[in-house]
Amino acid sequence: MDRLSLESRINAEVYNFSGRIGLYANDFRGNIIEINSEEKFETASTIKSFILAELFRQVKDKKVDLNQMMKYGEENFVVGSGILRHLDYGLEMTVKNIATLMIIISDNIATNMMIDLLGIDNINNTCNDLGLKDTVLHNKIDFEKYPKLGTTTPKDYGRLFEMIYKEELWSKELSQEMIEIFKKQHYNTMLTRNLPQYFLDSENTGDEELFSIASKSGSMDACRNDGGIVYTPYGGYVIALFTKEFVDNLYYNDHESYRFGGKVSRLVFDQYLALKGKFKNE
Repeated sequence: MDRLSLESRINAEVYNFSGRIGLYANDFRGNIIEINSEEKFETASTIKSFILAELFRQVKDKKVDLNQMMKYGEENFVVGSGILRHLDYGLEMTVKNIATLMIIISDNIATNMMIDLLGIDNINNTCNDLGLKDTVLHNKIDFEKYPKLGTTTPKDYGRLFEMIYKEELWSKELSQEMIEIFKKQHYNTMLTRNLPQYFLDSENTGDEELFSIASKSGSMDACRNDGGIVYTPYGGYVIALFTKEFVDNLYYNDHESYRFGGKVSRLVFDQYLALKGKFKNE
């Protein structure tokens, strides 16, 4: 094996990481980078991407209308990430707005409302139908009752975003609608922390925004994960980065998973740009 291949440089970069890392990346030019890509990881909030996929399947099948209203009640309350837990019961919002909160600020109450609406079995059956056979939503979010939330692999997560990128998940229009939600994501620390921020921030620079990210991350004591689509002037690529078995279970932006994961993301990013839209020259 080439000791300076992208995979080798990634392995060298994460040599000191106390945990285990999984990577799946596709440049859509015939090159796929995989490290432990079929190993199972706790999903944490990345499961919410699969829930969104099921929502849009039910929209396609006319079982759910994105504009129908849902009411936040006391029975929906759960602790954890999000904003609904701080708002008054009785708040009504559209299905689309609830789903958007589930993705962009990883709202756990919104997620459970979506699970109630869609059904756990339907979510899991759709993952299976899509060929994502290692992906399972085990239960609703309730940290007092359940120690885990979901299981997936970096490859399954990457393949979900491949379908969305190619606008093949249910329809072109529905894929584009999902992409717009994923682009509003607030928490993409692992994917973006080492990328050149200047090109991601047109609001403050006044310059053209050259790169954008459509993604969904997830964190629990057992894992720190991130994945999605990176759009560049040379095209887009999919990347899924999962970590587990690290020694530090505290939550903060300089966690070693974010530091090492951010280095991996930058290596993949630099390779893609250096080769003008691909991971390898072959």
